[in-house]
Amino acid sequence: MPSYDANNIFARILRGELPAHKVYEDDETLAFMDIMPRCEGHTLVVPKTPARNVLDANAAQLLACMKTVQKVSQAIMKAFNADGITLQQFNEPAGGQVVFHLHFHVLPRREGVTLGPPTS
Repeated sequence: MPSYDANNIFARILRGELPAHKVYEDDETLAFMDIMPRCEGHTLVVPKTPARNVLDANAAQLLACMKTVQKVSQAIMKAFNADGITLQQFNEPAGGQVVFHLHFHVLPRREGVTLGPPTS
């Protein structure tokens, strides 16, 4: 597996080099709005420490991310009056990963409303 690239876009957001619309932050994670959303409220959750994806992340990073995913999901359900949540997480190019910093997509869903197409 290739090594972690410290200049990926999410690492640059974490260092404050690029802007992001932050929705939640704690000592271990950051949640921010996706700049190419597939639906209104599409939010990303990332660990603040380097991890390429779930294949090289440690248990503490995964636990911290999932705690934040749950917290953000609960808030999104209320804020967007959603009927449900879709979580997406991709690993390596063959698995659909485009940005190589571990991240989770949190997408609020409504009955009968399809997601917009993925963009890159």
